[in-house]
Amino acid sequence: MTLLALQGGFADAPIASAHAFRAALTALSQPGQILSVTGAAPPAPVSVAAGVLLLTLVDGTTPVHLAGGYDCAALRDWLTFHTGAPLVAPQAAHFALGTWADLSPVGRFAQGLPDYPDRSCTLIVEMAALSNSGARLTGPGIADHARLNLPEVAAFQANRAQFPLGFDAFFTAANQIAGLPRSTHVEDL
Repeated sequence: MTLLALQGGFADAPIASAHAFRAALTALSQPGQILSVTGAAPPAPVSVAAGVLLLTLVDGTTPVHLAGGYDCAALRDWLTFHTGAPLVAPQAAHFALGTWADLSPVGRFAQGLPDYPDRSCTLIVEMAALSNSGARLTGPGIADHARLNLPEVAAFQANRAQFPLGFDAFFTAANQIAGLPRSTHVEDL
């Protein structure tokens, strides 16, 4: 483990994690809304927003899968030091981090069980940028409709068709997050 792994956590963990948790809940309860978060300084290639989510949502009992270029020594050490989260294969993960290409095919992640739909994976999808353009979103938490630049539409439509099973997703870019729960209807426009 390097000295870099010891840095980049929350300076004031109780306050920072409370603010970050509120932002994460808002992102999933109001799909398409883009929020800013601060407080983490994870190693490259991880965005500030993804680092904030990891520090807030995972701990020593939360299996995490790092996909593609995110499965690097610097991130493994940082995540292990700050959260203690076990690193696992895709099918055992409660959270998975990577680009959409890294995470695909998403069917390899837990989709929940009929009696326990909550036993699914939450994807943290790193993106170049987030914008309120592209796919049209409707459903719970959205007054009329919202828009979000999704990396793909078909996978999220198929995910919604499985409801109440399926995965939930956070999208991160720089210090911004947006959420897309499995209950959201996605249309390609």
